[in-house]
Amino acid sequence: MSGVSVSNLIIFIAAMGVAAAVAGTLVASVDDVSDSLDRESLGVAKQIDTDLQVISDAGSDAVVDEEAGDDGEIVLLVKNTGEIELDPAELDVLLDGSYVGSAERESEVLNDDRWRPGAVVELRIDGAIDPGEHRVSLSINGTETVFEFYHDD
Repeated sequence: MSGVSVSNLIIFIAAMGVAAAVAGTLVASVDDVSDSLDRESLGVAKQIDTDLQVISDAGSDAVVDEEAGDDGEIVLLVKNTGEIELDPAELDVLLDGSYVGSAERESEVLNDDRWRPGAVVELRIDGAIDPGEHRVSLSINGTETVFEFYHDD
């Protein structure tokens, strides 16, 4: 009889060891999932608090400044209508579907030193454009706004 008790005790101790290992693995996995959710929720909160609006008039001749630079420039006024301060250098710009790198554009915050909520940035995109319809897409922190305008010579 004592042989059965010893074997049951060994099996019980082995089962407790396996259960402890499984529990340790589950705790580590739950911690990883929790950290991931925290990081993702911060990104989503930043995206929710970010908003832009192009306040330039699409019908105005002021959108295209043909006398600026070598080939002219597109000039847009972009207002931070969100709830957080933004960095104009982080703005992704597409002109007619083509990426506009930082060397081909410049931005200046008007009447302020930082792009706070309510502040306006003057965005200048270098290069000549053909007559016709054009589309500028601006994106920052996962928030996107599109500005369409018509340019005639």
